[in-house]
Amino acid sequence: MRILVATDAWHPQVNGVVRTLTKLADAAETLGVEFTFLTPQSFRTFAMPSYRDVRLAMPRPARIAKLIEEALPDSIHIATEGPIGLMVRRHCRQRKLPFTTSFHTRFPEYVRARVPVPGSLIWRALRRFHAPSRAVMAATPALARELTERGFDNVVLWPRGVDTGLFHPRAIDLCLPAPVFLSVGRVAVEKNLEAFLNLDLPGNKVIVGDGPARASLEEAYPDAIFLGEKHGEDLADIYAAADVFVFPSKTDTFGLVLLEALASGLPVAAFPVKGPRDVIGDAPVGALDHDLRNACFAALGISRQDCVEFAANHTWEASARVFIDSILAAGAVLPGRTGAEQPRFVA
Repeated sequence: MRILVATDAWHPQVNGVVRTLTKLADAAETLGVEFTFLTPQSFRTFAMPSYRDVRLAMPRPARIAKLIEEALPDSIHIATEGPIGLMVRRHCRQRKLPFTTSFHTRFPEYVRARVPVPGSLIWRALRRFHAPSRAVMAATPALARELTERGFDNVVLWPRGVDTGLFHPRAIDLCLPAPVFLSVGRVAVEKNLEAFLNLDLPGNKVIVGDGPARASLEEAYPDAIFLGEKHGEDLADIYAAADVFVFPSKTDTFGLVLLEALASGLPVAAFPVKGPRDVIGDAPVGALDHDLRNACFAALGISRQDCVEFAANHTWEASARVFIDSILAAGAVLPGRTGAEQPRFVA
């Protein structure tokens, strides 16, 4: 089975969408399913207003059609609602081809953090975008319920995973006064990092990541340590060396960094909002509190081994199986393809 994924988020961007799609493809390969990607790398791009590190593609219909035909997919999945996602949706609609979509980003909250646009208008546009999808994949039960309540059809659950081969406890010393409170992610206004940086905490606050708000936050909070983007073993070392993972965002639909931290033996401190609440639930691996400072201190007393054992239950192979099963169950295999006659994947 060959699945074509259309995405406006791709390398060199560093975010949860890109990490999810690349890890999904790696895990699916072990199940005999091949992923190909239709990304901004195939088109001219321009810098996104207010976020110049993100480049948006300028796809043309003929180019989209050619790339899809060359990929010979058994199924098409649209991962983002940007220019590529819109153009691939248009292509499928015109040719009456089935497709699936996924909901990764709370755009109403992200846009409202930058410009005064009514959230109802954005939700209406998102409903229209996803309406023809055979299955709208959501990362958590709470998000799936919210989308259904907001009028989205065909919503299914697609959980995420973590690479425990990379993220695991290890003996690392950052040579910083303890405790070390760590936050990892895009340094942007919607991540609510000021709520963390304003806290009166002992030890050190460490921020890993880059983004449009980094320069202003570094200037405003000179006592915090900003390490920029980190990847692979370098990132895993930092997770393992910290004492508490602080997740101040109130807009994330999931937060892969939560599972990465837990797999590294790092307890979580966060607000009791949908992303962290869905990932952690009632498990004794994090402290969720409307007072983030209280959550940070409570997390210091959590067992690191409990965190590791919790994360071990979330694998990318299981995530890939659910993703593929959702496509097959929704009947989103293209007519005339080999997958339509005899899918080579069996759950």
